[in-house]
Formats: sequence, structure tokens, C-alpha cells
Amino acid sequence: ELISTKYLTMEVDGRDFFSSPPVKTVRFGGSVVETLAKHKQGDSGDYELLKHQLADPDIKDAQIINWLQEFRSCVTQLTKDHEQLIYTVLRLPWVGRSQAVVEEYMAFLGNLVSAQTVYLCACLKMVVSHFTPSSALVSLQLITRYECYVHNLLRVTTYIPSIRRDVLEVIIGMMLKLDVSASRADIEEAEENTVQNQDPTEEGLFDMDEDMSADHPSTTAVMAHPVAERLDTLMAVLMAYVKDVCHVNGSLHVERTKDLYKDLLSVFDKLILPTHASCHVQYTLFYLCSFRLALAEAFLDHLWKILQSPSQPAVLRQAAAGYLGSFLARAKFIPVLTVRACLDLLLSWIHRYIDSQDSSGTQAYCDISLHGPFYTACQAVFYTLIFRHRAMLEGNMKKGLEYLQSLNLERVVMCQLNPLKVCLPSVTNMFAAITRKYQVVFCYTIIERNNRHVLPVVRSSAGGDSVTTNTNPLDSFFPFDPYLLRRSGQLIEPLYQVWEELADTEKNIQILENKNVCVSQGSREDEDDFLCGETPQAEGIVGMTPNSYDSNLRSPSSVGSPPISFQRPF
Repeated sequence: ELISTKYLTMEVDGRDFFSSPPVKTVRFGGSVVETLAKHKQGDSGDYELLKHQLADPDIKDAQIINWLQEFRSCVTQLTKDHEQLIYTVLRLPWVGRSQAVVEEYMAFLGNLVSAQTVYLCACLKMVVSHFTPSSALVSLQLITRYECYVHNLLRVTTYIPSIRRDVLEVIIGMMLKLDVSASRADIEEAEENTVQNQDPTEEGLFDMDEDMSADHPSTTAVMAHPVAERLDTLMAVLMAYVKDVCHVNGSLHVERTKDLYKDLLSVFDKLILPTHASCHVQYTLFYLCSFRLALAEAFLDHLWKILQSPSQPAVLRQAAAGYLGSFLARAKFIPVLTVRACLDLLLSWIHRYIDSQDSSGTQAYCDISLHGPFYTACQAVFYTLIFRHRAMLEGNMKKGLEYLQSLNLERVVMCQLNPLKVCLPSVTNMFAAITRKYQVVFCYTIIERNNRHVLPVVRSSAGGDSVTTNTNPLDSFFPFDPYLLRRSGQLIEPLYQVWEELADTEKNIQILENKNVCVSQGSREDEDDFLCGETPQAEGIVGMTPNSYDSNLRSPSSVGSPPISFQRPF
């Protein structure tokens, strides 16, 4: 075996002969990071050697400190797959050691349960088993601090309501950082790998079921992705807080609910709306709006005002359109009448926009930098109709079709701005299939023509004559795509509209694919919605990010908005 000489020093009876240099020890094998990497590739030699060295009853203080420091540096990699290794670490004889060992061990425990909450129960058991020493009590306080931090912050707001908005801003800001660092693709991949590697006959070393009551989740609800697991815990705490604030003795308290809505909406405007590609934090408002229709309509009205306001940065207007369409499509608690009211507003604004271009005296053409909000508004309409058209046609097919025809979608599709060219292909193709089925509008000729030409040319934000080709010009983002977190997701599931595929619509999509029109790839198996779980990444300049407020990305300020509101009072 390899002896790492960099860890070699002289230590006799626990007394260092050289106090100035860093404490070093004799050890075998590579670093923890290297050992984990080899183990992942199938080479478990160093991995088993590591467990053997950690279990050595004669292990020295310096050795423990060095190991713990290395474990802390790669704590995000210590998933449930390594529970046997962690179990060995938790059995290290740290109590009664030097103060340096105790402090390093407590720091390790804090990092471990923050990044891998699956080990929380095991850590608590271990600490409780050493409950007599004062150091164990301090350690217990350390590792429970993570679980209680958000809860206690929120609890303070019940005593000091004036600080609630600031507290929510701090908490949600922290959660957004976690949310964007755990992409949808990464979470799904981690879950898939866990299922593939799971041995149904093997019981976990740290099975928490025996310690969990009916009010707590079991290990089956634990997320494989460490950041997703941490976020799931925080989302569950935050949504429980929302419910408790808004209900008194099981009944909705209107005034308290309105006050909390205003605070959350302020945080939404400041933090959530400008954040691109967050997957879960925005569901806090989704959940709150489910308590009463007036809340949902107030939220829709707020998004609508942002979208149609020329004074708002284009990037926020586009984000608002994405939220508007995604909320209408996915919220089960929004009735058809409200959906129609929103579509009326959107289509009225879209037609006014087209009118302004037709009367401008100049040739209109497809340009995202000039018409970004217009295109995202069109995509919001298409997306909403894809999910809600069946509900609109149920009961009275004739009246439902008359309403769809009254929207004059053909004019939108046929206009010179050509929205079908820049909308997400999966949305365009599904919209085309549905509208063809009901003979509302025929999009295939335009789609095929667009497919024969290059994608839209976008003007450079730096000015001049430079241009760039954008393969995903709208930087499409549907904020209420399927919710992936397991425990907190139990509150979302009954409120959520999943994608219900139609056999004849899928047949039309297949026709498009056979004609080489559909450019989106990927299997539709086990996917909730027709987007195949894929949100393309933008290559151009248009993006909904906090610092991409480009003053050039604005639609003409001459475009007005219909003076109509669908918001109902409490």
C-alpha cells in the first residue's frame, strides 16, 4: 500500500515533538476525495482500507482531525450510498479527546446534516448516546440548529410582524440559491440513479422509520440529491408556516392571509421573478393562492400588469408572461371563467400590438430584442390553451369552439412577427396539433416554412451591426413545471394539473416529426408533460437573469394595454 509521506510526523504518547509545523500522521491510501472517486469507478480497495483505518481502536487525535477535515471538504458527495462509511465515522471515539478533536467533530456533524439530512436521525442517536458530557450537548445543539433555524426565524415573525417581510426575504433568498444550484436535470438524474442502484432486499443502516411518527416523513421520502433534500425540508417548513398563518382553528383568516400575500408578493417581485430557472421556491405563492380564488386572481392581475407595462424591463415582462402562462396551465384551482378572462386580456393586448406594428409604416419582422414580451405573451397563450382547451370545450362543445374562434388566433399565427418561429418547438407543435384537431387555426404550413429557414437573427446588445443566431431565442422557462421534491410536494400534488396526453394529438405530433418539423428530442416515457422534461438553454443574448436588464430589450412604448381587470375583491 502507498504510504502518504506528507502526513508523516513523530508523535509519542500523544505529545508532538515539533509543535510549530502542522500536525501530520501516518496513513495509507489516497485522500478521501480520491478514494470516493475510485469507489465510484468500481475500485473499492482504498475505500475498504479507509473504513479499516477509521475503525482502528488506536487512532490518534491528529489522525481523526485530518480525516474529518477531508470529509468536510467533500460532504456533498457523502450520499446515502456511503452510509456504511459514515456509520464508521460516527463511531469514532471523539468524546474525551482533545478540544481540537471535539471542535472538528462538531463542525463535521454540522456540515453533514446540513448537506445530507438523511443522516440527521443517525447523528442524533449517536449524540444522545454520549449525552452526559457537555460536549455532546453542544454537538446536539449544533446539528439541530439547521432544522430549527428557518422554523425559529418564522416563529419570531408571529411576535414581531413588522419584520416578517425582511425575514421572508432572507429565507427565500437563501432557498433560491439552493434551488438554482440543483437543476431539474440533476435532481432527476440522482433519483434515477438511486432507483437503479437500490437493492430491495437491503435495509438501510439508518432506517428512520422506527423513529418517525405519522407527522414525519420516512426514508422513502428522502431525496437522493443532497441539495434537493435540504430544499425539500425548507419548503415543507415554509409552506407549513404559510398554512398556519392563514388559518385560525381550521378556517381561513382573510386579513392575515391578505397581509401574508402582500409580503410574499413583495419578495416575489424582488427576488423570485428576476431569478431564472428556479424550480420550486415559487411554489410558495402557488400554494398560498390555492387558499382562495381571489388570491389567485390577484396574482394573475399582478403578473398581467408587469407584462403589459412598457416601463418595466423587457426581461421582467418576459418572466411575468412565463409565470402567467404556467400558472394558468398548471393550477387546478383556477376555474375556466378565470382562464378565459386572462386569455381575453392577453389576446386583446397581442392584437393591439399587431395593430401598432401594422400601422407603424415600417416592415415588421421577427426580432426578439424588439418584441420579446410580445413573443412570450403569445407562447403563454399557446401553452395555456394546450393544457386548458379540454376544460373549455367540456359541457358545450359548440360554445367552446365559438369562443376559441373568437380569439382570432389565425391572425396571431399569420402576422409578420411570426411567433411560431420563436416559441419553443414542443409548444408550437402541440398547439398546432390541437388547433388542427378542432379546426381553429392551421399552423403546419407556417411551421414547415419556418423550418426551412434559419432561426431568428438577434441584434447584439452591444450595438453595432454584429448579429448572432439564437437556437432558443425566448430562453423558455415554465416556472410551474412538475414539482420534484417529495415531502413538500405532497401539498402541491392535489392542486396541480398534470399533462394528459391525447392519442389523436400525439398522432399529429408524430406526423410533424416524420416531416422533420419537430426539433425537440427525448423520450416521452414517464414524463408528466409534453416538454419531455427539457428546457433548452439559450445561446443568444436574451435571458431572464437578475443582471440582464438591457435597456434595448423593450417593445415599443406606444403599445397600450386594454383597460380591463379581472381581479375580484376579497
